[in-house]
Amino acid sequence: MTDMEHAVDRGEKKKLRREYPSGWLYLTQHDAIPILVDALLDLPPNFEFNKTELAEHAGVTRQTVGSYTDLLLEVELIEEVPNTSPRRYRVADSDVIRELFELNGALNNVGDE
Repeated sequence: MTDMEHAVDRGEKKKLRREYPSGWLYLTQHDAIPILVDALLDLPPNFEFNKTELAEHAGVTRQTVGSYTDLLLEVELIEEVPNTSPRRYRVADSDVIRELFELNGALNNVGDE
């Protein structure tokens, strides 16, 4: 049995979830990430941006984007555009992004059928 199965109370289970998060919890445990992901899902393919431009598009501060850039890169939501100065980014061409677009589309279509 796993630690989660042995956990008796809700507080203990919640603590274990935070210690051993799923990929989803790892990503969304940060307050600004849902807003940033929503903004990324709204960008056209291959659109390049810098931290300031993403911040303006998402409605957050540049510092917020700066705080989460490494995480967005790590989970393959964005990728660096090579040979740019100042550094530019774009929505990554990754399985994670493709799945997020699919999930977002499915959620947007709930009730339309």
